[in-house]
Amino acid sequence: MKHSARIIPIYAADTSGVCSALYELGGMTVVHDASGCNSTYTTHDEPRWYDIDSMVYISALTETEAIMGDDAKLVSDITETASKLSPKFIALCGAPVAMMIGTDYQALAIEIEENTGIPSFCIQTNGMHSYLKGASEAFEAIINRFCKEDNMPQKKDSVNILGATPLDFSVNGSIKSIKQWLYTEGFSTVSCMGMGSSLEDIKNAAGASVNLVISYSGLSAAKLLKKRFGTPYVTGVPFGQKFAGVLADKLRTASKNKENLFPSSERFTNGSNLSIVGESIYSGSLARAIELEYGKTARVLCPLETSTELQAESDGEIPDEESAEKELALASGIIADPLYKPICPNDVPFYRLPHEAFSGRCYRSEIPNMIKESLKATVFRDI
Repeated sequence: MKHSARIIPIYAADTSGVCSALYELGGMTVVHDASGCNSTYTTHDEPRWYDIDSMVYISALTETEAIMGDDAKLVSDITETASKLSPKFIALCGAPVAMMIGTDYQALAIEIEENTGIPSFCIQTNGMHSYLKGASEAFEAIINRFCKEDNMPQKKDSVNILGATPLDFSVNGSIKSIKQWLYTEGFSTVSCMGMGSSLEDIKNAAGASVNLVISYSGLSAAKLLKKRFGTPYVTGVPFGQKFAGVLADKLRTASKNKENLFPSSERFTNGSNLSIVGESIYSGSLARAIELEYGKTARVLCPLETSTELQAESDGEIPDEESAEKELALASGIIADPLYKPICPNDVPFYRLPHEAFSGRCYRSEIPNMIKESLKATVFRDI
C-alpha cells in the first residue's frame, strides 16, 4: 500500500498526456475505455476544450466486450467515424481495462489504416503512468510517422519547442511568451509540440538548428530528433530575466557546437532547504531562476517520471505520498501546488504554484506567466 495516496490526488494519467499532445494537430484520438471516462480529461485536464475543436473520443468499452472481446466493433466504429470526419491521422491508446484484457493496439492500428487509408498508430498507454509518459510517446509517434526524411537544410538560429502542453503550462500565455522571447533573442520558431503549431509545422521539424525542451514530455522527442537529424537540444524554461539570458546563450552554444546542454539542472543545491515540487525541467528552471535572482538555492522534489541528466546533486524523487511527506518535513520553504499543503508542515512558508496536471481547473486562474519576468513581480516577493 506504499503507493496509495490518503490525502493528495494523483497526476493526470498517460491517456490525458496523449490527448493533450495531439489535441491541436487535426487527428482523431481514441481512448479505448469505458463510456464517460473521457469526461475527466475534458473537464479537468484540457483547458482548450471549449475554445479549440478537437477529435478526442472514447471507445465506450462495455463489461461484456471486455469479457468476451469484440475488437471488430471498435474497428468498425473508428472506421465509420473517420469516414465522416476525415482526420489527418488516427491515434489509438488505452486504459487499465483494455490493458488487462490484452488488447493488441498495434494490430488494431494496422487494420484501421487498411480500412480507412488514413495514417494510424497506437500509443501503449494503460492509465497507470503519468501524463508525461503518454505525451512523450505521442510526440515520438508523430515524429516517427510524419517528420520528413529528406535532407532538409537547417536554418540558422531556428528552434523547435518540445514538450508544450497545457498540463504543464496551462493557457495563461506562457507558450506565446516563450515564442516571443525566442524572437527577441534572434531565434525563429519552426514548430511547437504540441501547442500553437500544426501538423505541417511539425513535418518540417528537421529544419531547426536546435531544440528547446521545456518539459520532460519533450525529452524523448529531442533525443529522437537528435538521432535522426543530428539536432542538438537544450533543457529549460526562460523563467525570470536572468535565467532567460542564460538559456538563450545555451541555445546559441548548442546550435553552434552541436552539443546537448542541460541548464535547468546546472545549479547548486547543497545545504538548500527550499523545496520545489513538480515536473523536473519546469521546477529545475524555476530553481535556477531563484538562484540567479535571489541568491538562494533550491532543490527539486520530483513526483513524476524524470532522468538523472535533469537532476542536480541534491534533488530528490517523491513517487508516493509517504516519501513526499518525509521530504517536505525537512524543508524550510516549499513551492508547490496548493493541494500539497495538507501534507506540509504548518510552520513552514508555503508558496502556491498551481500545476494544471495535478489540481486541474481548481486554481487555474492563479497559474502565473513567469516567462522572462522578474520573479519578485509575480509570486515570490518574500522568498
